[in-house]
Amino acid sequence: MTNSTMAQQMTEKDGFIAALDQSGGSTPKALKLYGVDESAYGSEEEMFALIHEMRARIIKSPAFSGDKVIGAILFERTMDGEIDGLPTADYLWQKRGIVPFLKVDQGLMDEKDGVQLMKPIAGLDALLKRAVAKNIFGTKMRSVINAANKDGIEAVVAQQFEVGKQILDAGLMPIIEPEVNIKIADKAEAEAMLLEALKRHLDALPAGERVMLKLSLPTVTNLYKPLVDSPKVMRVVALSGGYSRDDANAMLAKNDGVIASFSRALTEGLSHGQSDADFDAALAATIDSIFEASRKA
Repeated sequence: MTNSTMAQQMTEKDGFIAALDQSGGSTPKALKLYGVDESAYGSEEEMFALIHEMRARIIKSPAFSGDKVIGAILFERTMDGEIDGLPTADYLWQKRGIVPFLKVDQGLMDEKDGVQLMKPIAGLDALLKRAVAKNIFGTKMRSVINAANKDGIEAVVAQQFEVGKQILDAGLMPIIEPEVNIKIADKAEAEAMLLEALKRHLDALPAGERVMLKLSLPTVTNLYKPLVDSPKVMRVVALSGGYSRDDANAMLAKNDGVIASFSRALTEGLSHGQSDADFDAALAATIDSIFEASRKA
């Protein structure tokens, strides 16, 4: 089965996950960093068409292959789109050897108890059925922790695992992402609380069930090693979270068993105006650096 092959790749293979899942709120910023100003589009449809072009350019680049990029997280509209006549997820797996994931969250609630929970995900069951039909392997959903508040962190993890169970029941692999804001003064304390909450919820998973975890790079090196070693965790991946690519790579390389799942740090240095040769060279250098940091980890 394809899914068992994908699962083996996500569990064992060296490499990292590319996060190509910027959604409505973050798309204008992603396009601007790519050299496309807001004046270049006049509607949401035009904006999403431009971001799809950017993602397709990345995916079709010779450097973007399963040799080093083992997975990619897509936005819903990207999943629904095509590359060279193939649905995006099928193109990733069949042509590039890259396991496709889907971002399923619909943004964040207002802060309470130092955290931002996910907004209720409208139509999640239907979206998960569509994802299965489109040969998606797993999903990703993000919450944010802005303070070392035990009640808030427990609420974030409980919500993530509750929705994660729904995703597992649909036959997909959930990437649980309780992001710790890297700018907060009590980041290390928040991460210690998060670790304990994650361990409790992992212990409560039924035998044979696994999830993936996407976490901010920790202040204390190898803090999350118990999660890497847990039989309930398929893979622990790290977000760049606002660190520069060089800083993120340096931190990642020190954390044993954790691989990258970078978004902005992946596209740093890429520009709409670059020739294909320059674009491919810049992307290849980026992928090499993130791959090496993930492999050292």
